[in-house]
Amino acid sequence: MLLAIDCGNTNTVFSIWDGTRFVATWRIATDHKRTADEYFVWLSSLMAMTKTEAPITEAIISSTVPRVVFNLRVLCNRYYDCRPLVVGKPECRLPVAPRVDQGTTVGPDRLVNTVAGFHAHGGNLIVVDFGTATTFDVVDADGAYIGGVIAPGVNLSLEALHMAAAALPHVDVSRPQHAIGTNTVACMQSGVYWGYIGLVEGIVRQIRLERESPMKVIATGGLAPLFDQGFKLFDKVEDDLTMQGLVLIHRYNKETE
Repeated sequence: MLLAIDCGNTNTVFSIWDGTRFVATWRIATDHKRTADEYFVWLSSLMAMTKTEAPITEAIISSTVPRVVFNLRVLCNRYYDCRPLVVGKPECRLPVAPRVDQGTTVGPDRLVNTVAGFHAHGGNLIVVDFGTATTFDVVDADGAYIGGVIAPGVNLSLEALHMAAAALPHVDVSRPQHAIGTNTVACMQSGVYWGYIGLVEGIVRQIRLERESPMKVIATGGLAPLFDQGFKLFDKVEDDLTMQGLVLIHRYNKETE
């Protein structure tokens, strides 16, 4: 049994892979102060409540928050008697190394998405991830990550509006009925929703021009389905792309030991 952990800026996802499928997936708020013992109590309680029989023997971690990695390592060492692979560390090998400027550190989540996207859809690919930031990862024909784009995330943009302008309320992300809002909430929702539709279309168009290739576009992240409603922005929406990538990277490292 493999414990795959994807730690993002907002949430951390734990999934258990039995060799053929994910038998369970749980999510918790990311907190660098959470100890290994707290992780274990939370995780074991959920396993007991859902009657998940999963003797974990392996683990892999992807984290965009470096301060949480230590306690996640301790969790795996102390309670599951295994040394986890950590994406981005020298001991964790990738099928194809990224090709970026020397000295550049690529976010582990972007490397993981690249591996999963290439495995499922081949090269010449753009992976759009709607997370705390909205990222565009460009995958070359051979599966290498060759760069991309980072834009503010959808919820981050709404929160910035609320925080910076006293008269603007906090609103949820949803697809508005009309582009022209007739109240403050509708105006904000329209600006964010249609603004991000335009952002995705514009960035994808520019990447295709620079690459001189049509390039497939795959979307992932919690808000991806919202922006896939009635539009041809994406060739496919993949709900668990990052977790699939973690499984693939773990398998590659085991096979090349």
